[in-house]
Amino acid sequence: MTFTNFKFEIDVDGIALVTWDIPGRSMNVLDFDTVEQLSAIVDQTTTDAAVKGVVITSGKEAFSAGADLSILEGMRKVYAETKRAKGEEVAQQMLFEESRRLSLTLRRIETCGKPWVAAINGLALGGAFELTLACHYRVAADNPKTRLGLPEIKVGLFPGAGGTQRVARLLQLQDTMQMLLKGEAINLVKARALGLVGAVVPAGDLISTAKDWIKAQGKAVAPWDEKGFKLPSGAVYSKMGMQIFPAGNGLYRRETYDNYPAARAIMQCVYEGLQLPMDAALRVESRYFTKVLQTKEAAAMIRSLFLSMQELNKGARRPQNVPPTKVKKLAVIGAGFMGASVGFVSARAGIEVVLIDRDQASADKGRGHAQAAMDALVSKGRAKRADADAVMARITATADFEVLKECDLVIEAVFEDRGVKADIYRKAQPFLKPGAIFASNTSTLPINSLAEEFGDQAKFIGIHFFSPVEKMMLVEVIVGQNTGDVALAMALDYVRVIGKTPIVVNDSRGFFANRCVMRFTAEGLEMLMEGVPPAMIENAAKMAGMPVGPLSLFDEIALDLALKIMKATEADLGSQAVDQAHKKLIVEMVEKRERFGRKNGKGFYEYPPKGKGSKHLWPGLSALVPAPVDADTLDIDELKQRFLVVQAVEAARTVEDRVITDVREADVGSILGFGFAPFTGGTLSYIDFMGTKEFVALCHKLEAKYGSRFTPPKLLEEMAKTGETFYERLPPNNLAAA
Repeated sequence: MTFTNFKFEIDVDGIALVTWDIPGRSMNVLDFDTVEQLSAIVDQTTTDAAVKGVVITSGKEAFSAGADLSILEGMRKVYAETKRAKGEEVAQQMLFEESRRLSLTLRRIETCGKPWVAAINGLALGGAFELTLACHYRVAADNPKTRLGLPEIKVGLFPGAGGTQRVARLLQLQDTMQMLLKGEAINLVKARALGLVGAVVPAGDLISTAKDWIKAQGKAVAPWDEKGFKLPSGAVYSKMGMQIFPAGNGLYRRETYDNYPAARAIMQCVYEGLQLPMDAALRVESRYFTKVLQTKEAAAMIRSLFLSMQELNKGARRPQNVPPTKVKKLAVIGAGFMGASVGFVSARAGIEVVLIDRDQASADKGRGHAQAAMDALVSKGRAKRADADAVMARITATADFEVLKECDLVIEAVFEDRGVKADIYRKAQPFLKPGAIFASNTSTLPINSLAEEFGDQAKFIGIHFFSPVEKMMLVEVIVGQNTGDVALAMALDYVRVIGKTPIVVNDSRGFFANRCVMRFTAEGLEMLMEGVPPAMIENAAKMAGMPVGPLSLFDEIALDLALKIMKATEADLGSQAVDQAHKKLIVEMVEKRERFGRKNGKGFYEYPPKGKGSKHLWPGLSALVPAPVDADTLDIDELKQRFLVVQAVEAARTVEDRVITDVREADVGSILGFGFAPFTGGTLSYIDFMGTKEFVALCHKLEAKYGSRFTPPKLLEEMAKTGETFYERLPPNNLAAA
C-alpha cells in the first residue's frame, strides 16, 4: 500500500520510522485515509520479521490536533440514510463499527508484540494523543508550546479511541476525571510528572532517544496487559474507589446539571471499564461513544464549536477582494481597564502598541496593568521573564496624539458616552496616517451614529471586545452602513492575529451579543419583581446551562454601567424603551445605596475582602423587591425555559433585522460572547434542535403568561408553518430569503 500521509523507512537496526506528514496541510489530522493507512502500517510492521520496533513522529511543527470532526458529521448522515433504507438495527451496527475503527487500530499497536514509541514533537490532542497513549513509550521534544490532552468534551464528545480506559489506568482517578471532564491540555512539565510522558529531551535528540529505548529492549506490552496489574487508585470497589466515585457523581451534577451526555458517558465508561479486561472495556467505551454521537447535544456542539468556529477563525466572513493586511503598530485611545487589556493581548501577539490617555499618569497606569498581568503569568510559570520583557518592550504609553501618525489601526476605548467619543474623534483625525483604520470599542452605542462624527466613514468600524479581554474569546466586528471592505478586512485580520474569534454584525443598538444577554439579565429582574427567590433565580439560570446567574452577571457588568446604558437608551429612544420598574430598582441600588457591583464589593451580592469568605447574595435586596413566593409552587423547568427562550427569540429578531447575516455567527457568538448554554449549540441551534414548530408554540405559551418579550418574530412564525430550520432556510452567507 502507498502511504501518502506517512513517510516510512527502516534503519540498519530494524527500527521503522513512521513520519506522519499529510501533504498540503499545515496540521496532521485523523481522517478516514489516515486511519486506513495507519492500520496498514501496523499490519506491515507486525508481519515483517525485519522490523524490530516502530517510532512514530510528525513531519509538521505539531504532532496533531486530533480528528477531523467533519468525518463524524458524515457518519451521522450515513447513519440516517442507512436507518431509512435498512432499519435501526443495521444502522446502529454500522455506526458502532465505523466509530471504533481507530480504537481497534490502536489496540493492535498495543498488542502487536513489537515496541512502538511515540516521538512527540509538538501539540498532541484528542485522537492523536490517544495514538501516543497506545504506544508502549512516549518521549517528547522540549518545547514550551507543546500541550497534550483530550479536549473532546468541549465539543460534546469524549475520547472514543481508548482514551477513557488508558488514562484511567495510567493516572490516579482524580487526575483522570480532571483530564477527561475538563478537557484542558497540559504542558510537558505536568505530563512528565503524571507519567504520561517518559522523557523530555532536546528536539535534536528526539528520534535517537526513541530508538534507543527500543534498542534497550523496551517492553512491547502495556502495563494493563501484564499479569498482576493494579489500578493506580485501586479497584473500583476498594476503599479508595468508594471515596471517589460517589463524590464524583456529586461534582458531575454540580458542574453539568446533567446537560451534557458526553460527561455522563465519561463517568460511566471509567466506572464500568475499570471493572473489565481492556478489550471488553474498549467495547464499552465504543458503545457509549456510538450513543453519544447520536445525541442532539453532540451534533449541535460539533457544528458550532468546531466546524463553524473553525470556519470563522479562518476568515469565512473576510472580504475576498481585499489583499491581506497587517497591523504593525496599534494605538489604543483610552488606557483604562478595557483599553489596557486590548493593548496587552495585542502586544502578546507581537504587535507594537501605544496606549494613549488624557495625561501621562493615566497612560502609564494602563501600561502598569499590562505589566501586572505579565508578572502574574511569570509567577505562575506560564511565561518566562524574557518573554514578559519582550511584551512590555512593545507597549509604550503617552498623552501625545502625534504618535497616531505611525499607526495602522486605532481603537478608541474611552467612556461609553457619545459626546466623549466625538471629542476623541475630532482630536485624533488630524494625526491619522493615510489608509489608517479607526475603530470604536463601543459596547452599545450604534456605530452609524458614532461614524457621523468621523470624516471618512469607509474607514470607521466597530471592534467590540468583551471583558475580561484576556479570557473572552469573542470579538464583535460591527459594520456601519458606510464601512468599507478594507476596514472590515483589517479588523478581521487583526482579530485573527490576536487569537480571538470574530463575528461580523451589522449596526444596531447593543449589536448582537448585548441585545441577547440584556434579555437574560432583564429576565432575572422580571423574576425578582414576581417574587421568585433570588437564589432560585441564580440556580435556575445555571441549571439551564448559563455560566452564571443574571444577578451575578449584573454585578460583573457593573450596575452603574447598566444604569448609564439605560439612561442613554431612554434619551435616544424614549422612556418606553426602558422597563421603568427595572430602572427604579437599579437607580435605588446605584444612586441611593452606592452598590455598583463587584468592582466596589457591593451589588446584588456582597463581596467580602479576599480571604474572608466567599460572595453571597445581599440580604438587603429583600427590602427592595416583593416578598418571595413559596419556591415549591414554582415550575423550575419553566424558569429554565424562560432564560433560554427569551435570548433565542432576541437572536431570531437579530436575524430578521439583518444584524446577523450568517447563522454560524449567532451560534458561535452566543456561546463565546455570553455563555449561552453550550450544549444547545447556540441560540439559533437551540431553536433548530427543538424544532421551529415546538419553539414557536413554547413562545406563545410564555407570551400569554409573561408578555410580549416572548413574542416570536414574523420570520420564526413563517418557518414554523413548514418546520424549517435556520440552517436549512438560511444557510451560511445566504440570507437573501429573509
